[in-house]
Amino acid sequence: MDIGNEWGLVETHLPLHIMGIRLLIAFCLGAMIGFEREAHTAEAGLRTHILVALAAALFTILAFEIYHTIESGNASRADPIRAVEAVTAGIAFLGAGAIFRSQGGVQGLTTGAGMWLAGAVGMATALGYYVVAVGTTLLAVLVLAALRAFAHQIIRRAGGNPDQMPNQEGSDRSDDNLR
Repeated sequence: MDIGNEWGLVETHLPLHIMGIRLLIAFCLGAMIGFEREAHTAEAGLRTHILVALAAALFTILAFEIYHTIESGNASRADPIRAVEAVTAGIAFLGAGAIFRSQGGVQGLTTGAGMWLAGAVGMATALGYYVVAVGTTLLAVLVLAALRAFAHQIIRRAGGNPDQMPNQEGSDRSDDNLR
């Protein structure tokens, strides 16, 4: 029994408590990615990644709710993939806004990619692919944290100073400060 439907709010294909759980999971997974970004950069971090994951999850849930509403009403053929594509394009637009050229280099690539990934994790969560979403989040945190440390170790061994090296990752302004 769905509490929202008992109150006459709206009839949904997916029970409201399941929607809530999926949004909460998207929140938590977006926070995991965002926390790692927040710890190493002043750019898009915790709040941004949470909001991207939540928005992607909500738009995905709504797209499929609309799809089921239209399909059950025998109206014109609905295509939820178009809504998913629109969510992906919106996240790509946000990510592109985080990327800029500075002093002959590019900044914000990893931040943009992280936002895009947070959106994908939100979409996977909204569709109920929890294992995929959690696994992808763990891999993302591994890539962001472990590979950063590995790259800086390589630079140090090569005789370079990571504090003075150009930012190869393209997004972490404070990542150059490994103190």
